Amino acid sequence: MSLNLEEKKAVVAEVSEQVTGAQAIILAEYRGMEVGDMTVLRAKAREAGIYFRVLKNTLARRAIAGTPFAGLADHMVGPLAYGMSSDPVAVAKVLHDFAKTNDKFVIKGGAMANYVMGPKDVVALASMPSRDELIAKLMGTMLAPATKFVQTLNEVPAKFARGLAAVRDQKQNA
Repeated sequence: MSLNLEEKKAVVAEVSEQVTGAQAIILAEYRGMEVGDMTVLRAKAREAGIYFRVLKNTLARRAIAGTPFAGLADHMVGPLAYGMSSDPVAVAKVLHDFAKTNDKFVIKGGAMANYVMGPKDVVALASMPSRDELIAKLMGTMLAPATKFVQTLNEVPAKFARGLAAVRDQKQNA
């Protein structure tokens, strides 16, 4: 069932809106996949906050025209599913993990602003720590000096108390 002109314009507008907020777009071929597998992937994508959609390539080309992702238009060939997210690692990770378990889902490439990626680049992006992991590491690194400083300040009175206890014990023994 094909879309009429108004429906096509609505799809292009919706995808264009998602593209403006996206940090990365990943393309994957889904030829031969079963509907149940695609439903599982959609649920994982929704859970991770990823916009995931199967689109006609002509509509996708119109949606990315004039954006930093315009270089991706040359790679839009065949039946493709598009994943977009404001967290580039999340979209790469979810689609790459699904591709590892389903051999009919093949990542064809992707793009970050003004940079087109091949399949190997997407795998490298998927292996990076996520935004939340990086924030946790940063907070741990920032918290470490303050924690060490407090421990050092607490050590002075503790050392004094241990010294007094040792003098008291020495006098009791004598």
